[in-house]
Amino acid sequence: MGFYYVYMLRSESFPERFYTGMTSDLGTRLQAHNSGSVPHTSKYKPWKIEIAIAFPTKPKATAFETYLKSHSGRAFAAKHF
Repeated sequence: MGFYYVYMLRSESFPERFYTGMTSDLGTRLQAHNSGSVPHTSKYKPWKIEIAIAFPTKPKATAFETYLKSHSGRAFAAKHF
């Protein structure tokens, strides 16, 4: 049984830049961001993982990712992460 991860990345080149996403393979996904193969994050690479939270089901991970991308979720993340 695998996990689904909701993660926040911080750009090492532009530390004020963050990216929030979800994956079932955190290592491979970070490599994709850092290789430039993810168009949305390619211009701010390299990235490092700021936080990753594991969920046992995809719906729970998706709901939390959606929340973190909302206005109140961004405020929560800024305060707690």
